[in-house]
Amino acid sequence: MSSEKRVGVIAIILENPREAQEKVNNYISEASEIVVGRMGIPYREKHIGVIALIVDGTENEINTLTGKLGNISGVSARATMSKKN
Repeated sequence: MSSEKRVGVIAIILENPREAQEKVNNYISEASEIVVGRMGIPYREKHIGVIALIVDGTENEINTLTGKLGNISGVSARATMSKKN
């Protein structure tokens, strides 16, 4: 994987926000050097949380964070990245 930095968006859905939010927040904090912005929406009617992270890092850094988030029980995470830095 390239060490070239890329801009990306990580979409995160928390199916059980109360159980997962602490771990999610910890992983995001640990990766704070690549996080440019964050928008979180509690979708109360569906009892889920939706978070969009704007990130700027290497493909490996972005994929590592996405993988950690996606491995949390009740959390789905997917990343999309720019083709160029």
